[in-house]
Amino acid sequence: MTTIDISEQKKILRKEINARLATLSVEDRVNLSRVTVEKFLAHNVYKNSSIIMAYLSTLEEIQLQEFLSTALNDGKILAVPFISGREMYAAILPSLDALEVGAYKILTIRRDVRKIIDAEKIDCVIVPGIAFDVKGHRLGKGGGYYDKFLSRAFNAKKVALAYDFQIVDNVPVEPHDLSVDFIITPKKIF
Repeated sequence: MTTIDISEQKKILRKEINARLATLSVEDRVNLSRVTVEKFLAHNVYKNSSIIMAYLSTLEEIQLQEFLSTALNDGKILAVPFISGREMYAAILPSLDALEVGAYKILTIRRDVRKIIDAEKIDCVIVPGIAFDVKGHRLGKGGGYYDKFLSRAFNAKKVALAYDFQIVDNVPVEPHDLSVDFIITPKKIF
């Protein structure tokens, strides 16, 4: 299979799953996100992690606001991503008050409180994605930010929180695509 074939397969799968994501009601997003987050909070990966990096949810993703509050209340060191140039970094989130709306109306950490943490110090990264398969292969949005970052976060367990329909038979992968260690959905843990 050529790179062009894989790239085209990724585009088709992104379009297919994004169409399914767009059909979820706000109520379903809230309820399914709550169930998924509760399963993660009960998992040993969460319990045994001191430093956790979590994405800041967009509308179509599993909603992590409840998780962020709980992790901070549990005394976890919480980091969130921010992009500078073509690289993604992790910044410690001291409180939810440190967030602001950034580019593309996505939450980001305020510049005045931004303190970078080395990727190799992170115990767990909650990785976003469009689709996953049971082997842990992940289809991201196509920017490559997480793949590059995760190669530096080599000590971290990589966890995906996803809706059940985001689990597909096969995610097309290229050599630079990194897999996740665990996938947690409302119904299953892979």
